[in-house]
Amino acid sequence: MNYFSFYQIPESFLPDEKAIQTKYYALSREYHPDFYTLEPQEKQQEILEKSTLNTNAYRTLSNFDKRMQYILEQHGMLEEGGANDLPQDFLMEVMELNELLMDLEMEYNSTTFKIVSDQTGEIEGHIKSEIWPVLEAYETFPPEKQAEALKQIKNYYLKERYLLRIKESLNKFASSSDR
Repeated sequence: MNYFSFYQIPESFLPDEKAIQTKYYALSREYHPDFYTLEPQEKQQEILEKSTLNTNAYRTLSNFDKRMQYILEQHGMLEEGGANDLPQDFLMEVMELNELLMDLEMEYNSTTFKIVSDQTGEIEGHIKSEIWPVLEAYETFPPEKQAEALKQIKNYYLKERYLLRIKESLNKFASSSDR
């Protein structure tokens, strides 16, 4: 079952997080296995499945990145292989950052570290500012406009995953560079 349907809320990249939490707690009480110990095994199994569904729905919908991935997967937007291509201009931009990261691996340099860190932050800020209006309005779009928005959001999501790998490398350098 779709998590949004399960929680009876509209599909949204920016849902009311308080509503998600409220629904989670209500369903946690409703489907708590301890309340069904005297029921037949079949009913206990059903309640356990609903309890697990509730936990998984909450973990996914209450986390921005997991929620975005979930929605994209629900619409078949994230695929294995070449269907997740990133724009060439973005790849060229981050290729330079990756080259600088390789330089840092060979010999740490605080100036190079700062350049990579600053440029990564700038790119991230730019792509977030471009996608935020789409995320905010997604729920109100008609279906054909939602389909186009999903393509833009997928592009953002893939870029963000790429930048996350760069940031993880930077964190590794930051923790080992306390020299």
